[in-house]
Amino acid sequence: MSTTTSSDRPFFVANAVVSVGALSLLAWLLLFNGGLRETNLSLRFLPPLNACFNALAASLLVAGRLAIRAKRQDLHRSFMIAAFVASSCFLVGYLAYHSVHGDTKFGGEGALRTVYLSLLASHVLLSVPVVPLALTAFYFAWKKEFARHTKVTRLLHPIWLYVSVTGVVVYALLRPYYPA
Repeated sequence: MSTTTSSDRPFFVANAVVSVGALSLLAWLLLFNGGLRETNLSLRFLPPLNACFNALAASLLVAGRLAIRAKRQDLHRSFMIAAFVASSCFLVGYLAYHSVHGDTKFGGEGALRTVYLSLLASHVLLSVPVVPLALTAFYFAWKKEFARHTKVTRLLHPIWLYVSVTGVVVYALLRPYYPA
């Protein structure tokens, strides 16, 4: 028996549309967009800011986890909303940067390049389910369906935390090759 009720269908359709749209935009930016060739616009300040947003999101995710373990639901809610806002700010900055500057190539070689590319691949692949899972977790919490919310967050939390932390590590590995 499915746990999805007919009243949930509009949310899941909207969630799918938003998630596929975001993923499609990201794929286009990273695979096909070479950036704006004829512009004086520089968004080179965004990568360190985006790393800060990722670090903030990771910190807020941990704080939110600790708050719910302490049965502080209001504090947990605040931390999770703030984590979502921080991750959303990262995503907006990431999209803006890559729409202007295109893809960023790693300048390292050898084992470091292998480590970087492996980390980047896992980061990118695991980032895909974060948006739909986060929206689903918020939806169930909003509906006060905490059993369903908990099921989703057991999967979401470690993925979102990993993506946030590896976003900072990816930036740190790129930094020596692209100083601000």
